[in-house]
Amino acid sequence: MAERNDSNSKRAAWAVNGRSGQFATPFNEQTIGVSWSLPMRLVRLADLAWFGCWNLQLKSEKKSVHTLRAYVTSVKQFVSTPLSDETQASRDALEQMSVQELLIWVDPNNGRLDLWLQSVSHLASSTINARLAAISHLLNWLGHRVPDNLTRPAKGRSLPKTLTRGEMERLREAAQISENPLANTVITLMLDTGLRVSELCSLNRSDVDIADTSATVIDGKGGRDRMVLFTEDTVTALQAYAPIRGNIVERRPPEATHMDALLLNRRGRRLTPRAVQKMMDTLADAADIPRTKLSPHTLRHNFATGLLERGADLVSIQRLLGHSNIATTRIYLEINDQTLREVYARAQAVGEELEAERRVAAAERAEEVQPTEFAVRNAEDIAEKD
Repeated sequence: MAERNDSNSKRAAWAVNGRSGQFATPFNEQTIGVSWSLPMRLVRLADLAWFGCWNLQLKSEKKSVHTLRAYVTSVKQFVSTPLSDETQASRDALEQMSVQELLIWVDPNNGRLDLWLQSVSHLASSTINARLAAISHLLNWLGHRVPDNLTRPAKGRSLPKTLTRGEMERLREAAQISENPLANTVITLMLDTGLRVSELCSLNRSDVDIADTSATVIDGKGGRDRMVLFTEDTVTALQAYAPIRGNIVERRPPEATHMDALLLNRRGRRLTPRAVQKMMDTLADAADIPRTKLSPHTLRHNFATGLLERGADLVSIQRLLGHSNIATTRIYLEINDQTLREVYARAQAVGEELEAERRVAAAERAEEVQPTEFAVRNAEDIAEKD
């Protein structure tokens, strides 16, 4: 009983003297009439530091490295949001809170969640939704009920940015003459396969089958594996890069974790997404393309819209892109006016080429058939004379 009273006194310390229920005012057990109790699955962890326990929970759910980083960043910001009567606590002190203490600290009724939401209200809807997903995960893990009034902002659907035909030609030319030995390989590979930049950087030599013109993406987004295809352009680019890679390996032998990487930087390490974006900025300047318009994801969009133009169905594009939901792929059908003009022009050009080929083929067939018809008429003439 003494231990219970001591616990109550500690928890009551969170409350502010004065009228209960005021905005940003924490509630104690006596105020709300409900004891602070953890779910049964967390009772044995009540006195352990919450951050390590929650982190293990995230890893057990096999969330990607990027998701883990995003969740941890968002939750740390939420937990460190002070109430009006609190001083700013250090990150270390907050991470060392026990699971039981955190249960009280992040109670949705004490106003901390509202203050945190105000602090991120200026961000884009997609960013707020991503951070709310992290906070909701923490609250659900602790056994709190996410408030019904916590609605996620509507996310406006932005159309994919794509390069025009002229920009594509200038980009390819800039990549081919670039001093960066990786430029042409990276640009060609991304336009041929539609890989995400993280997937491109994670590719190993053992994942690429030159003879089959295919590559296997291991543990892509969502932990899914998939196959991507490429053309002879990529084969040529990879073959041209092979001796360059060999020189890098000879000059700077990679560590074991980088030895099988398909793309190496000059220091013998696996290429990073940040390095790819810097490369894109340099190529954008060389190709007279706004930096804001050229990114690895832009090339992925060009890959998808190119497949659509050539008559590929959405399901096939979904598989090649690695989308878990076909609704994500369907957005490529909603393109802007400028892209629509480009698509129309390219489709017309393809139609004219096909029509020209059809006419040539028809003429060739006519030449082949004409002697035969002449021979038939000649034979008929001879028969009449006889």
